[in-house]
Amino acid sequence: MEVILKEDVANLGHRGDVVKVADGYGRNFLLPRKLALQATLANKAVIEQMKAAAARRSATEKAQAEALVTKLEPLVLTFSRKSGESGQLFGSVTSTDIASELESKGFEVDRRKIQLNEPIKSLGNFNVVVKLHREVTAHLKVQVVAEASQGVAAEAEGSPAIAD
Repeated sequence: MEVILKEDVANLGHRGDVVKVADGYGRNFLLPRKLALQATLANKAVIEQMKAAAARRSATEKAQAEALVTKLEPLVLTFSRKSGESGQLFGSVTSTDIASELESKGFEVDRRKIQLNEPIKSLGNFNVVVKLHREVTAHLKVQVVAEASQGVAAEAEGSPAIAD
C-alpha cells in the first residue's frame, strides 16, 4: 500500500513523502492516527499544495529566526542565585528561568527551544544553545553569580534559635 505521510514518522519518512508500507501497518496504524493519507491522485495534489504552503511558512519562520539571532547573540543573561562555598548552587538555572528572563527583556522564546542537557548548578559563565528553527541556532551567554552574602548573614542573625 502506498501512503503519503502527513507527519514525520520515525524510521519511515518525513512529512509529504510517498512511501510503500505493509497493508496492515497503513490500515491499522498510520491511517487511523491521521499520520498518513492513501496515495491517490487527489491526495497527491492536496499534499503538493500543503508542501508549498509549508515551504513558504518555513522560509518566513527562518527569516524571523535569523533576525532574532542577531538580537540575541550580544545579549548576556545574568542570574543571581544562592550558592555554597564551593560555588555549587542551592537551586539551579533551568530553561524555564532562561525563557522567563528573555521574556522580561522582550524576546518571546519557547523554553523547549532552549537546549540545556541538564540544569545549570554552579557559578560561572555558560554558553546555551537556542534552536530557533531547524536550520537556525543562537548561542546565548548565561552568567550565574552568587547572591550578596550580606543578606544571608542578616537572615541567619535574625532567625530565632530553636530550644528544646
